[in-house]
Amino acid sequence: MDRDPMTIYSSPIAFFLPSLRGGGAERVITLLANHFSRRGLRVDIVLAQATGSLLDRVADDVNVLDLGASRTRLALPGLIGYLRRERPARVLSTLPHASVVASLAVAMSGIRTRHLIREANFFSERKNRTKRSSEKATVRLATWTYRRAHKVIAISQEMADDLRNALDLPGEKIVTIYNPVDLELLRISSRMAVNHKWLVGDKAVPVILGIGRLEAQKDFATLLRAFAQVRSRRDCRLIIFGEGSLRYELQTLARKLGVAEHVDLPGFVNNPYAYLCRASVFVLSSAHEGMPNALIEALALGVPVVATDCRSGPAEILEGGRWGRLTPVGDASTMAQAIYEALTQPYRVKYEVMQSVRERFDLNKIADRYLEVLFDGQ
Repeated sequence: MDRDPMTIYSSPIAFFLPSLRGGGAERVITLLANHFSRRGLRVDIVLAQATGSLLDRVADDVNVLDLGASRTRLALPGLIGYLRRERPARVLSTLPHASVVASLAVAMSGIRTRHLIREANFFSERKNRTKRSSEKATVRLATWTYRRAHKVIAISQEMADDLRNALDLPGEKIVTIYNPVDLELLRISSRMAVNHKWLVGDKAVPVILGIGRLEAQKDFATLLRAFAQVRSRRDCRLIIFGEGSLRYELQTLARKLGVAEHVDLPGFVNNPYAYLCRASVFVLSSAHEGMPNALIEALALGVPVVATDCRSGPAEILEGGRWGRLTPVGDASTMAQAIYEALTQPYRVKYEVMQSVRERFDLNKIADRYLEVLFDGQ
């Protein structure tokens, strides 16, 4: 049995993560924690190690606890101690290795609380690509963890189906909740000044924009090849915001394609939205995703979009292509044609599109859904 409802609401909601580096999972948890706190709930963010660029974005009344562990698995004793000391009403973890530690800690602490897991990747792919014995052990532990959890929150319907099939989980254990977008903050951030020479002053030359880590998942190589094809037909420029291990390879490819002087890789920026709203088209070129926030944010700002029909997210966000152009993964020629059409048939996303984004992804509504799932049946 759970505790008395009044005790539940006076106890903290605990989020457990390895750190607050600038990843998608960490951004979502920061948004939810801040929002819950504004609603008057007690919120703890418990970190294996209190590091990361998002620490500065945590609201002052959200309690951040540093377990001082150099690796997530080493945070287990500290997390058990936290659970016994603070007795949180609910524990929500995200990222598989953190969820394994959280589940073990809840089981070993002896306290009565519910553990919920937010899953942002396809479990079947994780199982299929696992080769090392240590990785296989993690997958087995994760399987046990997900079956023990009170609820598993998937961030897309396709991901929910994958979890159900890969882990043989009962349907009632899995809930789909989209990633939240703080639309008010997005609007404020988009109005701030930018200093990129291609986006200020004369905007006669259209700018194509990509955002994401410079890693294989984002497949910016296909975007570069598509951009080169578009440039052969009309003048345009490409900016890709992000940092990663493939920077040199992408720069080399741009030179080979003869478009290096028309491509800029400025690195990571704290406020990409001010640049995004000034772009002629946003392109998501990913090989796979969970639920790409940048695509949602582009629509919310009224920017035309082109996205790969990758697993998963883009087709759900764009409702099968209703709100933007979908292209096959890795197909530079089809992507180039979609970009060219977006540039030669300019439009701003209609009010109905932006309204659809508000209805499905607004932080207030997503936070309501999380609270419903966290406290269902008390």
